[in-house]
Amino acid sequence: MSARTAQILIAAVFLILGGWALFAPASVIELAFTEAYRETGYITRFTIACFGSQAVLFGLMALVTGWNARSFLVFAVLLLPFFGFNYWFHYEVPVLTSIGMLDFAGNVAMLVLAIIGWRAARANEGRA
Repeated sequence: MSARTAQILIAAVFLILGGWALFAPASVIELAFTEAYRETGYITRFTIACFGSQAVLFGLMALVTGWNARSFLVFAVLLLPFFGFNYWFHYEVPVLTSIGMLDFAGNVAMLVLAIIGWRAARANEGRA
């Protein structure tokens, strides 16, 4: 897999999950949060939509920028704290449902893609 393909697939995770949060925040709240933490008021929907818009923004930027090996490596390292977030808010404080753990699945996919992209970019940079 090329570095560019890995980058596009990382962007896709942001665009799909972020788009869901941006355009259907009530659905995200209903499906991703456990009943004890589910609030459907305007501010909650607004906040989820804002979160989604930031994810979509990053996804779009990932599509139009060029990542080198360092970019993939930094992205992979910066993803690591999100695994702690997923663990904490699913197992310790049960905020996220199993559907809410799509965030975890997305993070795993992006970490794998970042490593693949890093290797491919490093190989390409070695040839240049």
